[in-house]
Amino acid sequence: MDVTAALRWIGSIDGTLELVDQRLLPIEFTHLNIDNIPDLYDAIKTLAVRGAPAIGVSAAYGLVIALQQDGLSDINAALKTLQDQAAYLATSRPTAVNLFWALNRVQTFAENWVTGHAGAGVDEFRQAVLGEAHAICREDIVMCKRIGEHGAAVVPEDGAVLTHCNAGALATAGQGTALSVFFEAHRQGKSFKVYADETRPLLQGARLTAWELQHAGIDTVLICDNMAGWLMKQGKINAVVTGADRIAANGDAANKIGTYSVSVLAARHKIPFYIAAPSSTFDLSLATGAEIEIEERDSREITHPGERQWAPEGIAVSNPAFDVVDAADIAGIITEHGIIEKPNTERVAQHFAENG
Repeated sequence: MDVTAALRWIGSIDGTLELVDQRLLPIEFTHLNIDNIPDLYDAIKTLAVRGAPAIGVSAAYGLVIALQQDGLSDINAALKTLQDQAAYLATSRPTAVNLFWALNRVQTFAENWVTGHAGAGVDEFRQAVLGEAHAICREDIVMCKRIGEHGAAVVPEDGAVLTHCNAGALATAGQGTALSVFFEAHRQGKSFKVYADETRPLLQGARLTAWELQHAGIDTVLICDNMAGWLMKQGKINAVVTGADRIAANGDAANKIGTYSVSVLAARHKIPFYIAAPSSTFDLSLATGAEIEIEERDSREITHPGERQWAPEGIAVSNPAFDVVDAADIAGIITEHGIIEKPNTERVAQHFAENG
């Protein structure tokens, strides 16, 4: 297993899901072996596995795990168990749409399979569900590669790109979304630098992105979140590329908290701002980003980082995990099918109409 691979399935229908425990990086590189739904729920909730695509793939495999329990007498009982556990896993985190996309896809597949295989055995059903989870994982790997290939063109030769949070291999089943752009540009022999925001309060940029880029041999500079604007003013940043956790039909994009601020700074300094994300991250049921539910996380992530108290006892805390970039400030959304230039409702719809 490559050290930057976030997850993998081990075994067949009675197998386990192996996850890199991202809460411990970069100091410790350890794995979690998930063999029950409560542990997977906890891994998603506590960010042991994180990044919209990785959460989605993990949830798909979670429904395979859901079918490992005893007492599933027939495929209808197994289907009911799968549906119940899908509903439970869907409550783990509210913003990243890939979670719901993957759960819905496997659930729809399972329902259709049962309809078309009356009288089939439970193990045959379980094998079919595992096959669908594997398909989701394989597709994510291909999508990541294609996003990088399409996006490499936006990386300026001998320039510098800023990224925020982590949208690399640790956030997907493949080589990432935003970081895939850098990996492919690097493979093409381009000379460039990446500035990685630390990404408060959980430091995904410092702990994960800097680690991935350094491991790949890419020239990387770690900065505090509040340094980006000053570097832009000095002309040291030529483009911004980030990932996304949910994209509305008009191109508004939710990403890790702080991304909105970066987009406003980029617009102020006339620096192109790009989102890199697979088609599965779009939620076309939402007209604009104003409809995206924003997760509010535990105040202790701010007041007690690393379990050390940094704030006065009893202080009020706001800890939204995401914010939303206005489509008007996005130069392009890089998907596995190409780049949606200056996204809006019409261009997003056209992109999906042309690519299915």
